[in-house]
Amino acid sequence: MTSPDVHAEEPDLASLGALLADSTRAAICLALLDGRAWTASEVARLAGVAPSTATSHLNRLVAGGLLAEERRGRHRYVRLADAGIAEMIEALAARAPRRLVPVRSLTAARRHRAVGFARVCYDHLGGSLAVAMTDAMTARGLLSWESGPALTASGTAWLARLGIPGEAAGRPHVRTCLDWTEQRPHLACAVAAALFHRAMEASWLVPGDGSRVVRLTEQGRDAFRRQLGLADEVLTTG
Repeated sequence: MTSPDVHAEEPDLASLGALLADSTRAAICLALLDGRAWTASEVARLAGVAPSTATSHLNRLVAGGLLAEERRGRHRYVRLADAGIAEMIEALAARAPRRLVPVRSLTAARRHRAVGFARVCYDHLGGSLAVAMTDAMTARGLLSWESGPALTASGTAWLARLGIPGEAAGRPHVRTCLDWTEQRPHLACAVAAALFHRAMEASWLVPGDGSRVVRLTEQGRDAFRRQLGLADEVLTTG
């Protein structure tokens, strides 16, 4: 016989699901996929709720392990707890049912297209541009999918030519995210992060309007044409 005081652990998926079952908390987690730390007041403005309401939601998300917080002087900053949480949120967003949201202005319509084209996905690039880059790297033999995604020797050499350090290119484990707007995988790992940071440093990509949006420059279009042979139709938001 076992004692009633002996317990075994098992995953509490219901508790995790409850954290994201609220639309305000879900919106906060999606916004924080930009990878930066936000103040509590910024989160309140984003969610369109009172600061006290935002604080209540943030407390639950921190207690549940989805967010981490830090204090800088009088200000409280929150961010996603780690890259694993970011990947989980992106994957859940890709599998969530679609719902229609009103688009009441040309600016809002442009922003929706921009989010779908190129956005920050924690520490790497997401959107149709990221999916096209992953496809092009595969077609050029820079990525192999024989036993899951893996960087090839040609891929390592290509990254070196871009000026990406060998320690980033040489990580043995390559992962992907299921892109929530494209419903297809994009590269997500140290290699993806290094590529994204190189593109930002070279001004191929620059911060755009909105918390997660990045904009492809003319210099970036030329670079992606040369480096990966991307066609003009995949280098535009439409």
